[in-house]
Amino acid sequence: MREVRGTAASRAAGEPGLLRRAGSGTVGIMDVILLSETGEPIGTCPKELVHTTDTALHQAFSCHVVNTDGQVLVTRRSLDKKTWPGVWTNSFCGHPQPGESFEDAISRHAQRELGMKISQLVVALPEYRYRATDASGIVENEICPVFTAVIDGDLSPAPDEVMDFQWVDPLQLGSAITATPWAFSPWLVTQAPDMEIYGLRG
Repeated sequence: MREVRGTAASRAAGEPGLLRRAGSGTVGIMDVILLSETGEPIGTCPKELVHTTDTALHQAFSCHVVNTDGQVLVTRRSLDKKTWPGVWTNSFCGHPQPGESFEDAISRHAQRELGMKISQLVVALPEYRYRATDASGIVENEICPVFTAVIDGDLSPAPDEVMDFQWVDPLQLGSAITATPWAFSPWLVTQAPDMEIYGLRG
C-alpha cells in the first residue's frame, strides 16, 4: 500500500477547474470524468446526468475510515440517494473533479458528507473496478481506487448523504459481509475480500 502525501497525490484526469459554480459563488454543477475501457480520460459529464440504465464508465473512489481503536466506519446511505438508498456501505465514496487530486477529492467528500477530517490516506486497491445495477435499473460503472484513512476529530454526517453510521470491528464486518452480502452495497462486498483489514483473504 502507498500513502498519499500532499501534492504528490495522483491527479484525476481532466482540465483544471475543480467545480463549476452557479449564482453568487455557491457550488453548482459538478462534473465526473468519463473514461475509456482502458482507463484513459475521454471527457466529462455533469454528475446528475451520468448515472442511467446505461452509465458510461467514469472515475470514482472509495474510502474506508478507521479510528484509533481500530474500528472501521460503516454508513447507511440516505433514502434520498439515487442508487442503493438505505443500504449499508463503506465510510464514503465520491468522484474527483477534473484536475483535482484524489487526496483533495477525498478530503472534500469527507468534510461534505461526514463533517470530518482525515489523515494517513493510503491506497489499498489502486486498480479496483466494478459495474453493478440497482433494483431501480440505474447502473454504477466505475474505475474506483480504494483508500483507507484515519479519522482526525469528530464526525457530523450530512443527513442528505448518510442516515446512520456505526463504528464496528472490521473482522466482524467481514463476517457479516460474507454471511449477508445482500445487506451491503455491491462495491463494499467486492472490495472487502481484497482488503487485509477485513480478514477475508484466503
